[in-house]
Amino acid sequence: MESAVARTAARPRIALATYRPEEGATSADRDLPVLEGALEDAGARAGIVYWDDPAVDWADFDLVLIRSTWDYSWRVAEFVAWAERVAKLTRLANPAAVVRWNTDKRYLGELAGAGVATVPTRYLAPGDPADLPDDHEYVVKPTSGAGARLAARYRPEERETALRHLAGMHERGLTAMVQPYLRGVDTSGERALQFFGGRFLHAGRKGAVLEPGTAYDADKVPHPRMEVWEPTPAELALAERALAAVPHGPSGTDGDALLYARVDVVDGDDGRPCVMELELVEPNLFLWLHPESVPVVAEAVIRAAR
Repeated sequence: MESAVARTAARPRIALATYRPEEGATSADRDLPVLEGALEDAGARAGIVYWDDPAVDWADFDLVLIRSTWDYSWRVAEFVAWAERVAKLTRLANPAAVVRWNTDKRYLGELAGAGVATVPTRYLAPGDPADLPDDHEYVVKPTSGAGARLAARYRPEERETALRHLAGMHERGLTAMVQPYLRGVDTSGERALQFFGGRFLHAGRKGAVLEPGTAYDADKVPHPRMEVWEPTPAELALAERALAAVPHGPSGTDGDALLYARVDVVDGDDGRPCVMELELVEPNLFLWLHPESVPVVAEAVIRAAR
């Protein structure tokens, strides 16, 4: 039988963890087959695997790379337990401690406390008073969410609708986030700065996701009008400060450091960039928009597996 050491030295075996589409549907991750092919071409043995498949022996892999596990946000406890279990069997990227921290957007409060400019955020847990703004437009969304799931924007006069939204989340045991709707999103969009292997990789910009009047439980286009973006020095500096504040190690490839990271930034009311989210679990890499990044990512993943 081939030893793990010999296998890693020759052709490291890499699992690309993804979600299980609904019956009859296809995966929304258009990068997944591209990345699998690039890893194979670069000398690895790569396979696309459902993260919740009980038949998988994760110890068979030299690296489990979390990719499009896009159903985790309504299965958080199960997903975090899976990450911690896998991390005991092989290398997981990103590390399980990062996964646990990043699946709850209360981390924005920690970043703000570390001096990182973030979108101002208040948290309303089940049982908290429904303290909603009455003088500006705002967003209500869960602390664990992706793709604008259960998110909506409201004007002060839409308070009753917002209260029903909030009550629905609290009935599910979810903590809500309340943020001002930053009007700069409508003009300058939301920028996604990607880092891989400890270095800036590429960036993209998308339009506003939350249209006025769209119900919180409606399907939304998570990345409308996506385009290549050249980040400003201020955006890059902000992203680097945010990653440096992550409590489980800086971006990099060694030990338990981050292999990949995406920092989503928007313009605040003062025109300066601020962090909307850190995507350290399963960020869309938008390799289809940046094909030149594919070999860079493949090389960094294989280096991590070895």
